[in-house]
Amino acid sequence: MSEPSGNTAPRRWRGWARRPDGTRLAIQVTGPRTAPALLLLQGQANSHAWWDRLRGELSRRWMTITFDYRGTGATELTPEAYAAGAPPWSTALFAEDAAAVLTAVGRPRADVYATSMGGRVAQELAITRPETVGRLVLACTSPGGFRATERRTAVRRDLASPDPDVRLRTMIDLFYSPAWVAAYGGYDGVPRDLLGDPSMSAEARRRHLEVSSGHDAAGRLSRITAPTLVMHGIEDTMTPAVNASTIADLVPGAKLALFSGGRHGFFDELSRDVTPRVVRFLTER
Repeated sequence: MSEPSGNTAPRRWRGWARRPDGTRLAIQVTGPRTAPALLLLQGQANSHAWWDRLRGELSRRWMTITFDYRGTGATELTPEAYAAGAPPWSTALFAEDAAAVLTAVGRPRADVYATSMGGRVAQELAITRPETVGRLVLACTSPGGFRATERRTAVRRDLASPDPDVRLRTMIDLFYSPAWVAAYGGYDGVPRDLLGDPSMSAEARRRHLEVSSGHDAAGRLSRITAPTLVMHGIEDTMTPAVNASTIADLVPGAKLALFSGGRHGFFDELSRDVTPRVVRFLTER
């Protein structure tokens, strides 16, 4: 991990974590170097830009750490990463990537705030690398496997539409309420931070879908020892809110917070209520 030299703690810097297969994970760090560490894990098919609208407030209290998943942002892949016989992309692999990132920035243990597919990655991290996770926030995510409640067939159909305008409007409606869309003057004005990394290849998008759909931690969530807060928007139909209750039931001592009117992007749309709840939980001792 490279960062500016000097005695003053940098507020913002970038670096890399190299993995055994040659992948170079692009890392972004924002906040006081001496503050507690907070790892932010974004959703499927997204880079660290997922956090752009929320990171400023968190970076006043924490040294926030993000990285671009494989196939997104500035992360560099070698041909070996795609070669036949290479380890399949999975939440377990992405969790190992996350642990490598923490080591690279010199903070091998951090609190974790994870959303959507990032919540699945965080489950694996907390289960397989418990020493890396302090407190854990899981938002709009699923336990995977037979305990997961999947989205309706109609939602899947619209997300797979050959018409890009239908796909875009479907995504916006899944993430945000009609009032939010109207406040931005309609679909064209809605912020797109959560709607996917446009630089991704079709192959990378396919693999991200496999990462998310292949996740299955339900039978192992009882191994999580980190204090855990599970959050969800009640109106979420991308990942139905019943998944939050399932996770909270399976993780020992987990707290559950449901937000009325929230859809899949509730943590963004309702950030005035959600972010303070996250801050309170992470600072409880």
